[in-house]
Amino acid sequence: QVQLVESGGGLVQAGASLRLSCAASGRTFSSYHMAWFRQTPGKEREFVAAISKSGGSTNYADSVKGRFTISRDNAKNMSYLQMNSLKPEDTAVYYCAAGGRLGARPHEYDYWGQGTQVTVSS
Repeated sequence: QVQLVESGGGLVQAGASLRLSCAASGRTFSSYHMAWFRQTPGKEREFVAAISKSGGSTNYADSVKGRFTISRDNAKNMSYLQMNSLKPEDTAVYYCAAGGRLGARPHEYDYWGQGTQVTVSS
């Protein structure tokens, strides 16, 4: 089992950058694929990016490709989401997730953080 805690959200202007962090507890962090999702009120949780257990494979939503970068540090039990060139439409609560499948759908992930708010003003 793993517990996840996100941090790094905030209020920024369009064009700015933010780096989200996800701290994982437990000794089996490297056993899980990691992902980031986001959600706005009234909408379903949306896939943002995923990274394989070793970090050797990544996948991105088309809406963030070229702007966001997912990474992980297995020695530190950390996952990161570097977000550049932020747009107002990136405004959402961002969630970190861990699971046994490297997918783009929420049900493929078993563990979730509490979320961190990202607000991008125009």
